Amino acid sequence: MTRKPILLAATGASIVAALIVAVWLMWKPAIAPVSAPPASSFDSQTRLAGARVVALGDCIVCHTAKGGKPFAGGLPLATPFGTIYATNITPDVQTGIGNWSLEAFTRAVRHGVARDGHLLYPAFPYIHFTRMSDPDIAAAYAYLMTREPVSASAPPNDLIFPLNFRPLLAFWNVLFLRAGERPAETSKDAEWNRGKLLVDGLGHCASCHSPLDAIGGEKSGHAFDGGMVDGWEAPALNALGGAPKPWTKEQLVAYLRSGRASEHGAAAGPMLPVTRDLASVPEQDVEAIATYILSIQKPRPAVANVSAQAAEQGETQGKTQGITQAETSASAQRGAILFGASCAQCHGPAAPMQAIGERPTLAYSTAVNAATPRNAIQMMLGGIGWHGADTMNYMPAFGEIYSDRQIADLAAYIRATYSQRGAWNDVEATVAKVRKENNAR
Repeated sequence: MTRKPILLAATGASIVAALIVAVWLMWKPAIAPVSAPPASSFDSQTRLAGARVVALGDCIVCHTAKGGKPFAGGLPLATPFGTIYATNITPDVQTGIGNWSLEAFTRAVRHGVARDGHLLYPAFPYIHFTRMSDPDIAAAYAYLMTREPVSASAPPNDLIFPLNFRPLLAFWNVLFLRAGERPAETSKDAEWNRGKLLVDGLGHCASCHSPLDAIGGEKSGHAFDGGMVDGWEAPALNALGGAPKPWTKEQLVAYLRSGRASEHGAAAGPMLPVTRDLASVPEQDVEAIATYILSIQKPRPAVANVSAQAAEQGETQGKTQGITQAETSASAQRGAILFGASCAQCHGPAAPMQAIGERPTLAYSTAVNAATPRNAIQMMLGGIGWHGADTMNYMPAFGEIYSDRQIADLAAYIRATYSQRGAWNDVEATVAKVRKENNAR
């Protein structure tokens, strides 16, 4: 037998083997549907535990469309590869999970596979939920199966080729999914281990607060280095020690439970509804989260960091290096006039909101001290909406009032006056870009 036929035979065998492996990876069997279990089949304690699990997992945030029924899906989730629409997870039999067994629900949570066998997109963070315990998964199932059934089908996803071909997700899972619970670290105490489980698992914090690679996976070696969500920059959770005033556990707990922290600022954008969910869970859960997050801090930068004393100087306008910068910048000079007209009533050093309401100065704001103006721009464009009696933070939106240039001028003034860091570049272009992104959602 000549060498060429041997090579052809070997190549053919390799192709066949590869196809067999591909089919094995991509094909997942359906799990038989069940009759929708009556609410009475779940005891009250399990449902109560499920409410806690679902709140810690922020399920309602992603699975509720604007103006829609809770958990009925339809919320558009923007990704670099197109738009994915959240599914209906109410117990509706036709459009939700009403005919899913606990086995099917567990497989979806742990492996990202729907009851009928199709693969779920990792916008549903099963690579983190897989670490949930069996009791937590069962409790979440009990809670969701006792919600009001809502008949609502999500719109078709709008993804680029070939990512709209679901079976390819099997290969993505090979790279990023490590299924199953994680053992506790015996060298750490119970609170730290609970916090790690919540942050890395149910809370899936790295999904938002980590950069993504070219195929949408969390970039290896860069967990919690900061990410991008719905047009907002999710700050690096491992750099809280480098804030103008390093975060304390008490401040972080207060922020996560109320959406506001003294000497730091208020939650906005995608983080605001997360804090509303965390306000409903036992405080010890949030304390555990804070303990773990503060344990992963990177060394505080010696040069880039702004000292607390320098930040405090930003409270008094006219006496800081920042105001000197503002006087030499035409954009910041225009922004000073706008600030006096629209912002000083709340954010000026003599504003009652600060003197009486104990709101933090902008000198401590994460957005004002960030490397880019994106979050400051988002705050000015969209504000923080009014949510009735439960509202802790409110800020009017200025997107309909001010032009791109005026928003950029405000950003230039605030940066120069309240931060000791250098001026932002191309601010007006960033305003235009952010506004265009927001309008496209």
